Amino acid sequence: MKISILLPDLRGGGAERVSVDLARAFAVLGHEVEFVLMSATGDFLPEVQRDFGVVDLAVARTRDLPRPLARYLRSRRPAALIANMWPLTSAAVIGRALSRTGCPLLVVEHSMLSKQYRPWGALHNLAMKASMTATYRWADRVAAVSDGAARDTARLAGLGANRVTVLHNPIPKRPMPPAEALLQADALWNCPKGERILTVGNFKEVKNHSILLRAFSRLPRPDARLMLLGKGENEPMLRALAVELWVADRVVFAGFHADPSPFYATADLFVLSSDHEGFGNVIVEALSFGLPVVSTDCPSGPAEILQDGLYGRLVPVGDAAALAAAMDASLAAPVDRAALQARAADFAPEIAARKYLDLLGLS
Repeated sequence: MKISILLPDLRGGGAERVSVDLARAFAVLGHEVEFVLMSATGDFLPEVQRDFGVVDLAVARTRDLPRPLARYLRSRRPAALIANMWPLTSAAVIGRALSRTGCPLLVVEHSMLSKQYRPWGALHNLAMKASMTATYRWADRVAAVSDGAARDTARLAGLGANRVTVLHNPIPKRPMPPAEALLQADALWNCPKGERILTVGNFKEVKNHSILLRAFSRLPRPDARLMLLGKGENEPMLRALAVELWVADRVVFAGFHADPSPFYATADLFVLSSDHEGFGNVIVEALSFGLPVVSTDCPSGPAEILQDGLYGRLVPVGDAAALAAAMDASLAAPVDRAALQARAADFAPEIAARKYLDLLGLS
């Protein structure tokens, strides 16, 4: 069956990576996958164009999406449409209605919207809630990627808690990188194994890389290195903060890498310092390499993945001292890599894909 995945574009973000991995799992199970994009741009576009169909709706604004989407649904007739991330989700409900096709529609939220959009102000958040209340009830299925995100979505959309299903993100087990890639990663670290600390994520306020830099500056390990894998508008500010904290010579800004595997494979510790998350894909990726994890106990996702601290250390949000102490303790502690990798396997794409298909009635 043909399954269509609707996204704004294919920029290098978590929801986009999840959609590509989910598409691969659908394909393994025998389904055809087509990506429907407002704009055919982004870091993952070459990968997707190589392996899947791509439809560019060439729409600049979400409010202009419904009619082109309706035309697409009438012409291509997919067996199901998966729409990701408000406001695209609300527009998809309207587009499906205009198409008069009855195409099964699943809308999926990848974050806690009430926290993500809180800085936008009361008027914006009132409009968001109104649009979700008006549209989500008409979707065939509604899902979110963590318990916290599901509760948040249900509250905003005025739905009963049982109307929003939790679908944890599919995180593939990446193969061990080739020797050349490992050597290149080693060269970027520029320090011996034992005190290599990695974080992966674009430089956005919500990721709170500032608190990670402050925690790193407190770490009683003068030979340790911190590598930040990602990109974003906050990079100049973070570089300046590293200089201010006297750690610039030990902090590596490695840029965005579509495949972060060589860095997981050569690190000693993974740290997530976010104020809030939708799920926390990078935690599972780190666990899949047997890498110990320290994370803020932010809403929502990390505590679910780490099972309230069983598979990694959780610290309060915004507490640099606690984060530094947990990093130091993790670097000193023995690591049961097999147990961490077994936990990561609980989020295998084939497991997630079957849950998606069951929810859509396509299994």
